[in-house]
Amino acid sequence: MRRMRLAVAAFTAAAAALLTTGAAGADVSRTAPVPSEEGTARLAPGFSHGKVSVTGGTLHYVRGGSGPALVLLHGWPQTWQMWEKVMPTLAREHTVIAFDLPGLGESSIPSGGYDKAATARRIHEAVVKLGLKQVGIIGHDLGALIAYPYARDYPGEVSRIAAIETPLAGFGLEDLYGISWHFRFNMSPAPIPETIMDNDDVRTYLGMMFGFSHQPGAINAEPYFQAYADPARRTAGYEYYRAFAADAENNKAGAGRKLTAPVLAVGGQYSFGEGVGGSFGQVADDVRTVVAPDAAHFVPEENPEFLAKCANLFFGAKGTVPPAGLEACAA
Repeated sequence: MRRMRLAVAAFTAAAAALLTTGAAGADVSRTAPVPSEEGTARLAPGFSHGKVSVTGGTLHYVRGGSGPALVLLHGWPQTWQMWEKVMPTLAREHTVIAFDLPGLGESSIPSGGYDKAATARRIHEAVVKLGLKQVGIIGHDLGALIAYPYARDYPGEVSRIAAIETPLAGFGLEDLYGISWHFRFNMSPAPIPETIMDNDDVRTYLGMMFGFSHQPGAINAEPYFQAYADPARRTAGYEYYRAFAADAENNKAGAGRKLTAPVLAVGGQYSFGEGVGGSFGQVADDVRTVVAPDAAHFVPEENPEFLAKCANLFFGAKGTVPPAGLEACAA
């Protein structure tokens, strides 16, 4: 818990500095998003789009590579595209499947079930329908909150998980509510944020969020502005936040069944740092804490080379000798 308090303090200081610049530092003028029609995605050769039916709708995904399966779960306010920089490297050794979370990106919008345990069930349903029996999971932000109940509720089907840049609800997430007004705003009951935030405000609001980065120019924000231009998609995003209280209750109730799958807890050097490991250490037996250098909250985009190398070590063959600086990543 001391590590979590230190991480919160560090994040608060970083947030104060970043919010003075807000969206001004974000690169918002880069390329348009990849089209999501079935077929070949504009990524490295061998990647393609697909959709799979699950309870309450369909999930969009991008898949490529071969070998043991890795499921990638994005955070808010992003889509599967946050993984574009790391997917080609991961696909050299793994079958990589990056989902759009239910209600976000190009996935359909369910009428309910935004708590993380229910979302994990939907992701699991998709994984099974795609013919995958055992997976590793990498989750960022909301995606890490979903990875935990997935690994807890399907322990025999998860090899390992990597949790990036968030503590768990019930185990430290609540300590962050005071550092940025977006937590309480997104959690507000409908239609408060829906009424206050209109389409013209998307760039300003999300631009502020991408200000929580050490290298804002590394983030291709334009696809995310477009993805959340739809009010229904914004509501889906709010619903994930509105479920945090239920998530905390579910996590605490299930914490007696500690995860047996190893956890790679990744915090950005200029954000949570070791705090992610401090949170997940309360619900898992085997937690390896890693601090991603030269990155704040958006590690997969700010330092994709480090993350891809670290993930390939963690999800790779045991006994691999890691390069200097990546010792904690080794399987």
